[in-house]
Amino acid sequence: MKTEAYEKVRTARSNSRPTSIDYIHHIFDVFFEMHGDRKFADDGAVVGGIALLNDLPVTVISIEKGRSVKERMARSFGAPQPEGYRKALRLMKQAEKFGRPVICLIDTSGAYCGIGAEERGQGQAIADNLMEMMTLKTPVISVFVGEGGSGGALALAVADRVWMLENAVYSVISPEGCASILWKDSSRASEAAEVLKLTAEDSYENGFIEKVISEGDIGEDSFYERLKWELIWEMNALRDKPLEELLEERYQKFRKVGAQETD
Repeated sequence: MKTEAYEKVRTARSNSRPTSIDYIHHIFDVFFEMHGDRKFADDGAVVGGIALLNDLPVTVISIEKGRSVKERMARSFGAPQPEGYRKALRLMKQAEKFGRPVICLIDTSGAYCGIGAEERGQGQAIADNLMEMMTLKTPVISVFVGEGGSGGALALAVADRVWMLENAVYSVISPEGCASILWKDSSRASEAAEVLKLTAEDSYENGFIEKVISEGDIGEDSFYERLKWELIWEMNALRDKPLEELLEERYQKFRKVGAQETD
């Protein structure tokens, strides 16, 4: 029997679900895509550039899975390689230089698993993002719109505000991978999903995120318009904070994750 948590995993992976590019086209008034990490190549799994959120210039960075089989293969099914994370970091540092806020849209099963990616420093690229985002001198909002898998998702989620759609998931490992490791049986993925506490509600209760976004009208104009104005309102609030206060709150937010109270 499929558990409620695993049903949300299946919903997050659904082919009919909007991808990150859909959000970019519907939420932002203008989008100018930028390519490459200036070191190796351009990673199709990471789409980023400069956009207008209403009349506010922002930097948008998203992980894109693609639609057709051909497009998904070109985008590595939404699994970024090191150059993808380096492109994201390049755009974030550019945003910091010019005082643009950053919005990240996350939908990935995890970072690309391959010999080439490891040879080019996959782990280091993710670690660099985690370190740099913690002290990035501009407001950052990250939104999980589908899957949020492991460090591949966390590399774009060290943000002042982290939101999740109600059927998005966020986990250190996929349910199938967890079941294979713990029980040597990937068919127990549904059971693993329940144990992993990967739903938006679980993440909110555990303090990993600040908001769960309802998606009863997902894909409709009303959905995108609602999310757009929530982003505008929250970004304006973050921009009003003194920089030192913004950075200290971001630091303390992640320091508290996983902390245990003792007597």
